[in-house]
Amino acid sequence: MNNQKDKRLKVLIAEDDVFILEMYLVKFSTDGFEVLTASNGEETLKKIKEEKPDVVLLDLLMPKMDGWGVLSKIEECGGEKPIIIVLTNLGDKKNIDKALSMGVDDYLIKSFFTPEEIVLKMKKIVEKQKQK
Repeated sequence: MNNQKDKRLKVLIAEDDVFILEMYLVKFSTDGFEVLTASNGEETLKKIKEEKPDVVLLDLLMPKMDGWGVLSKIEECGGEKPIIIVLTNLGDKKNIDKALSMGVDDYLIKSFFTPEEIVLKMKKIVEKQKQK
């Protein structure tokens, strides 16, 4: 990740629900992030490869390729792996453990957090990564 202070964080929001996608797009844009969007797994992988986002907010349930498929193919995108935060409604332990074992940086359940809280959590994760 680039440590330039003036560089805006590039966030890719991978979400197939148009209402939710729009809500996060507005929130992250308003908070000063460069925001990219993808509405399916194939588009998500393409944007990771081409746009090199710093952070990916990844829904697990998407058309064409689900979030699990994206996680299994992310290494093929080349370059530095972005911070991956799963943002889903799948809240059972099995899915959480599986995602964490696949190298995600955090796992957030949509209905538990407001967009503001998700922005704050993401900022904390990014700061923690910068300190590594």
